[in-house]
Amino acid sequence: MYKVKKKLYIYAALILMISLLAGCASGGSAETTNTSSQAASSNESNNESDTTASATEDQTRVIKHAMGETTIKGTPQKIVTLFQGANDVVVALGVKPTGVVESWVQQPVYEYLRADLDGVPQVGQESQPNLEEINKLKPDLIIATKIRHEEIYEQLSQIAPTVVTETLFDWKETVKTVGEAMNRVEQSDKLLSDWDGRVADFKEKMGDRLPIEATITNFRADQVRIFYMGYAGKILNELGFTRPAGHDADTWGVELTSKENIPDMNADMIFNFNSGTETDAIQKNYDDWTSSPLWENLDAVKNNQLVQVDEVAWNMAGGYTSANMMLDDLYKQFNLN
Repeated sequence: MYKVKKKLYIYAALILMISLLAGCASGGSAETTNTSSQAASSNESNNESDTTASATEDQTRVIKHAMGETTIKGTPQKIVTLFQGANDVVVALGVKPTGVVESWVQQPVYEYLRADLDGVPQVGQESQPNLEEINKLKPDLIIATKIRHEEIYEQLSQIAPTVVTETLFDWKETVKTVGEAMNRVEQSDKLLSDWDGRVADFKEKMGDRLPIEATITNFRADQVRIFYMGYAGKILNELGFTRPAGHDADTWGVELTSKENIPDMNADMIFNFNSGTETDAIQKNYDDWTSSPLWENLDAVKNNQLVQVDEVAWNMAGGYTSANMMLDDLYKQFNLN
């Protein structure tokens, strides 16, 4: 009897051990299943992220500009710029262009951009870009301006998506248009916001010295100009300067036909820059005009308020960085630093 009971106890113990082992095995199997599920979930998540990134790059955007609408896919990487302001703005947005046009002075590119544009191929002049060279670069975006490139817009568009600004001298239009085309709206908005902050600071520091009536004059080898509401004129207006009567037309300005027009330059301040590469001829023309009694009778000249400024920052470059260079000049002029 004792032996039978002993055997029953042994069988019962074995059954209990088997049950416990089966339970452990079941738990281990569940753990493995959970781990596999987590891995699968992680893979699905990664796949979703990849799909989202891919969708962003494949996403198309329609950009409205001066010549109509252009469809651009994803974020352009190879950008060719066909005017000086675009060269400046693309760099300001943190991108090195794939191709640029030659500068008007300080060739091949303006000195302030040389480090950023080092090694970038030239694609001709702003007024006559080389379509063959542009095509060789295989860009995925071309930035042009209507005043220079309206006639070749269709040809440019056959090479790559092309967006066009209305003017050369409205640098804010360039920033907005280029920011949208490059899919860098956040960055372009930041540039404009930073500018607004500097403008507010300038006005606050100038205080009741503003407004100041100012004229922008320009001497070249074969002509003399007054700039109205072009590049520098728009900036001065935003900063609180005013224009003499007749100088606030929404145009670049006027070419003077003779010294009899010198009184048209009259203002409390004159900002002058000389333009071109023919330095001797430019200086001769400047000396000729400024030796006139009519010049000596200008209010700014009589009050020693004739200021010579840099032609690149005040006119030739036409971009975001050059606008800040112009503002730097004014901070120094009025001892605001």
